[in-house]
Amino acid sequence: MFKAIILAGGSGERFWPLSTPEKPKQFLNVFGGESLIRQSVSRLKGLVKPEDVFVITSKALVAATRKELPEIPKSNIVGEPMRRDTGAAVALGVGVASSCASLTSGEDAASPLVLGFFPSDQLAKNPAAFRKAVAEAIKRAKAKDAIVTLGIKPTFPATGYGYVNPKSGQFVEKPNAAKAKAYLRKGYLWNAGMFIGRAEVFKAAFAAHAPALVPLFTSSVSRLKSAYEPLPRISFDFAVMEHLKNVEVVKGDFGWDDVGSYAAFDKHFARGKDDNIVLGEVNAVETEGCTAVAKGAKIALLGVKDLVVVTTKDAVLVVAKDKVAELKKLFAK
Repeated sequence: MFKAIILAGGSGERFWPLSTPEKPKQFLNVFGGESLIRQSVSRLKGLVKPEDVFVITSKALVAATRKELPEIPKSNIVGEPMRRDTGAAVALGVGVASSCASLTSGEDAASPLVLGFFPSDQLAKNPAAFRKAVAEAIKRAKAKDAIVTLGIKPTFPATGYGYVNPKSGQFVEKPNAAKAKAYLRKGYLWNAGMFIGRAEVFKAAFAAHAPALVPLFTSSVSRLKSAYEPLPRISFDFAVMEHLKNVEVVKGDFGWDDVGSYAAFDKHFARGKDDNIVLGEVNAVETEGCTAVAKGAKIALLGVKDLVVVTTKDAVLVVAKDKVAELKKLFAK
């Protein structure tokens, strides 16, 4: 039996103002014609039935998520009362999916429960190749007491991604430029934050390395606030994966992109005159290498270079291209 858990609690600050707390990155339909969360569910078709898909999101986004994914049972979309990063989200997903599995009868009930965790805000341009990689990961998870991760074939020495050694399963954090080049020479893969394993293996890993999160396995959805308040804010990678010896890696080459910032526009939209990317009503004169997205007021650019300019009905963003990954600074308290 396989159940998929979509992690959809992100705030998408790097795509402000297109992304807002009320409509974060996973709800954007800028890339591919459908929202990113819609795509994350659609590409699992054939691997899992809608009733076996769960979404862990924020409490404030439960209604919007149910509207975006009407085929998923309402009770399968669970809202976290506060942000505690992916460590808590994965633990909650393990508990919720395991609880539902315990109610299953028939042939499926006798088979081991395999869980797959997938981000809600990434692209996979080749869904068939994605499903093939996930199917291989499920196969390995059934056969081994290991958590299986999908490692992405790198296309350049990125410093914004974590890496995984496909031979040892060792996770390493975001490197500097020199280390990134060394990782590529050694055959390391990008860490895409996708994890597949038997429920019992996830539970054992949390018990060994993140016991503070174990209570979420049995917490009532109606009483999550009291369960969440004392929890540490920590990613699943830090809390669990970096400590494990039993990690398997399946190499994935399916057009993956985490579309982590406005820099993604350079990869997914055609450049026009003077290397500009323009969406909406934009007038660019003597302007080079800019990305302009007019979703609100019209944009007029004159004599500028290498900027990202975005308008919505509520806000305007102007940022140098080499600073787009630092948009979170605008929201620092």
